[in-house]
Amino acid sequence: MWKYIIKRLLLIIPILFGVSLLIFTIMYFTPGNPGEIMTGGTATQEVVDEINHELGYDQPFLTQYLNYIKDVVFHFDFGTSWTTKLSVTSEIMSRLPRTITLAAVSMIFTALVGISVGILSAVKQYSIVDYICSVLSMLFSAVPSFWIGMSLLVWIAMQNTWFPINGVETWRGYILPCLALTLCNSAPLMRLTRSTMLETIRSDYIRTARAKGAKERRVIWCHALKNALLPVITVIGNNFKSLLGGSVVTESVFVIPGLGAYLVSAIRNKDVPVVMGSTLFMATMFCIVILAIDILYAYIDPRVKAKYTK
Repeated sequence: MWKYIIKRLLLIIPILFGVSLLIFTIMYFTPGNPGEIMTGGTATQEVVDEINHELGYDQPFLTQYLNYIKDVVFHFDFGTSWTTKLSVTSEIMSRLPRTITLAAVSMIFTALVGISVGILSAVKQYSIVDYICSVLSMLFSAVPSFWIGMSLLVWIAMQNTWFPINGVETWRGYILPCLALTLCNSAPLMRLTRSTMLETIRSDYIRTARAKGAKERRVIWCHALKNALLPVITVIGNNFKSLLGGSVVTESVFVIPGLGAYLVSAIRNKDVPVVMGSTLFMATMFCIVILAIDILYAYIDPRVKAKYTK
C-alpha cells in the first residue's frame, strides 16, 4: 500500500512543475511589464526600465523561471504583488482558509446529495421520483454556477436578511455559495450514481443475494453500493477541480475575499506573482484531494490493494 502512496506522491512533482511552467509562459508573453503596472503607466521609460531591472524582468525567460522556482522551493517565497506591493505568500495564506472552507463544504454536500439522490433514483426507476430527479439533474447540469449564485442572491438573500448578501463574516455567509456550487456539481454525480447502481443491481450476485432471502435494504446498502461507488469516487475527486474553478466565479458573485477572487483580480491587472502563486496553491490542493481519492479507491477496491501489497 505504501508503494502505491509513494508512487502517487511522486507524480505530483512533475504536475506542479508543468502547471508552473505553463502559467509562467502565458503570463510572460502577455503584453505588459511590472514597471508599467507598478507605476500606472505614468512614469518615464527610465524609471520603468529600472523597476524591471530590479525585479529581474529584463533577464531571459528561462532565467526568470528558474529563479522563481528556486525562491518557491527553497524559501517558500512567491514574490511581491506588483499592484499592492504586499507579500504574495501572506496574502494567499490570509485568503486560503475561506476558499478551502467553501470548496470542502461544497464537496461534502455535493457527494452526499449526488450519491443519495442517485441511489434513490435507481431504486425507484421509472417512477415519478426518478423522472423528477432526472429532469432536475439535467437542468442544473446545464446552468452555470454563477447564474445559480446570482439567482440565489436575488430570490433569497435580498428577500431575507438572515442570509448575508456578501462576505463570510459568519457561517451563514457560506450557505448560499455552497448551495450554488452543490446544485451545479451534484447533478452529474447523481446521473453517474444512478447508472452505476442500475448496472450493479442487475448483476448476477445481486440476484443471488435476493434469491437467498436477503432484505432489499441489505442488498442495496451492503452488496450493491460498494461496487457501484468505485467509479463515483473517482468522479468526486475530479469534481473538486470544478469546485475550485466554480469558487473563482462564486467568490466574485458573493464578494468573498478568497483565493478565487484574488486570482481574478490579479489576472485583470496582469499581476504575475499573484497569478503564479494562486494557481500553484490551487493545483496543489487539487493534487492532494486526488491523492486522497486514490488512496480511498485503493482501500475500497481489493484489486488495487493486492497489486501493491504483494
